[in-house]
Amino acid sequence: MDELTVKLSDAALASLPDTIQRPNYDRGQLTPGIVHIGLGNFHRAHQAWYLHRLMQQGLAHDWAIVGAGVRPADEEQRKRLAAQDYLTTLIELDPEGQSVEVIGSMIGYVPVVDGNGPLIEQMADPAIRIVALTVTEGGYYINPVTKAFDSAHPDIQHDAAHPETPRTAFGAMIAALKLRKAAGHAAFTGQCCDNLQGNGDILRQTVVSLARLSDPDLADWIDRSCSFPNAMVDCIVPASGSKELALVQALGIDDAAPVTHENFRQWVIEDNFCAGRPDWDTVGATFSDNVHAFETMKIRILNGGHQIVSNAGELLSVETIAGCMAHAGINSFFRKVATDEISPQVHAVPGMTPEAYVTLINQRFSNPKIIDTVRRVAFDGSSRHTGFLLPTLREALAAGGPIAGLALTEALWARLCEGTREDGSAITPNDPIWDTLNAVARAAKERPQAWLEQQDLYGDLADNSRFAEQFDHWLRLLWREGTQAALDAYNR
Repeated sequence: MDELTVKLSDAALASLPDTIQRPNYDRGQLTPGIVHIGLGNFHRAHQAWYLHRLMQQGLAHDWAIVGAGVRPADEEQRKRLAAQDYLTTLIELDPEGQSVEVIGSMIGYVPVVDGNGPLIEQMADPAIRIVALTVTEGGYYINPVTKAFDSAHPDIQHDAAHPETPRTAFGAMIAALKLRKAAGHAAFTGQCCDNLQGNGDILRQTVVSLARLSDPDLADWIDRSCSFPNAMVDCIVPASGSKELALVQALGIDDAAPVTHENFRQWVIEDNFCAGRPDWDTVGATFSDNVHAFETMKIRILNGGHQIVSNAGELLSVETIAGCMAHAGINSFFRKVATDEISPQVHAVPGMTPEAYVTLINQRFSNPKIIDTVRRVAFDGSSRHTGFLLPTLREALAAGGPIAGLALTEALWARLCEGTREDGSAITPNDPIWDTLNAVARAAKERPQAWLEQQDLYGDLADNSRFAEQFDHWLRLLWREGTQAALDAYNR
């Protein structure tokens, strides 16, 4: 460590450079109110930041966050954060400059062990009134086509058979709620912060359905007593690597887990909290009865747009999303698909039309200061295409609207899953079901329909002749003439 850097800790806060904002509240007086499961960069740049802002105003000091995880890798994150008193350096990157602050709204992190005993004990504490999650879109054990609960998954079968020593976050929530019910304590709110349409409804479905497999009476109590507000969350937050570590060191801080983010945040939430909540709206969040419209616009244009540009970028060996937007063909591809094919299936929200939102997203994606990798964005396409793009495709087909760009997007994904870029370099596995996708993508090189016959992804879309014909056209063109030729053909 350079002698000019300060190891991040409570004791060192006063030693940080004057240009760096820091907590003005006494962290020793904070008490926990929230357990957050899946404590990655996004949570710390988004939900934890909103709470920190409240605490800076002298509010919500009884709502501090205790982090948690259920995967072995989460224990490494716990150790990193524990060594710096659970503080995080947030670096806002804007084309016009940057700002830096250290946030302190997190005060602990539950040890990650098999059976999740410490997590269950923490959530059973009646002081915990919200259990929040960011566990990725594919982490809710739902069928990607029907959105039904996947009761046959081995993790779910384990938790149903061993409810006191669960593997999943949801099993741990159920075990904690069982203890609270037995002790006469109130239920907590389950708050999903992942990019899922109706994310609160999906969290309720997963928790209640899993509980019903082992304890139907408890499932009824959870369904009746807990609340699961829907919400839309938005902030572009890259993964942290060597560049981010070097950046925070250059600022004079030794932080093992810094976070960079764009200068934009949005959080739209249903006001449905069974055990109270912080007043996040005081610091910029929006409570609304129409979350669905906000999340539809964001998921379909931003998250869907990420897949549009990242799949093309991966094949053309473009490393970052900003690099994709600097590529004329990919930029034009995004704008045309988003404007002509996605926007007609999206309703305006207060203060924003779909067309204006496309322009906003183009600007945000183009921020060269945000080093958001194509690989990160393209990861888990089996969840992201089914959640972010295929609902739009179905609606466009039903409305008789244009679908050529959406079909090309699916063909680009199929081409990507074959496992090689156009320069011949290998694409390393980037999906939980990569082996299956790779095998089907190889078969689809000669028979494109094979890709659409993955009913667990596409359902009956293979039977739609208009989509199937467009997909066949684009995939064959991709293999025959390449990605750039396909983009040129669509953009002209």
